[in-house]
Amino acid sequence: MRCLGLDIGDRWIGVALSDPGGILASPFSIIERIDDGQAIAAIADIINKEQVGKVVVGLPLSLDGTLSGQAEKVNDFARKLSEHIKTPMEYRDERLTTVMAQRLKRESGGKKGRGKVRYDSQAAALILQSYLEESLPSKLT
Repeated sequence: MRCLGLDIGDRWIGVALSDPGGILASPFSIIERIDDGQAIAAIADIINKEQVGKVVVGLPLSLDGTLSGQAEKVNDFARKLSEHIKTPMEYRDERLTTVMAQRLKRESGGKKGRGKVRYDSQAAALILQSYLEESLPSKLT
């Protein structure tokens, strides 16, 4: 089953997609969040085109594990998204994934190119890969 990972921010949403077997996550795209309706439509389009069976949403908990203000915003957006899709959705702790994504990009020799580098889709891939690895033992049995 193909899974979609989301790193939801105020202005950008990182999107990652797994292979059809649900083993490997890869960065897929970045959606500029002009408004919620436009972003939800873009995500729903990806879900339909890529035949996604599950959506994994990164939840930015505080370091002590409690819901942060940003986590509340993510919950609100995910609730709106769930009203427009039939695909099951799960949350995944995403603490420090952007920092890890930046480090991976730097270590792999990624160049900045024009303007600010966006790490959102790489962060989404880290969120999704963590979910896939956790669910992998059940796929092998």
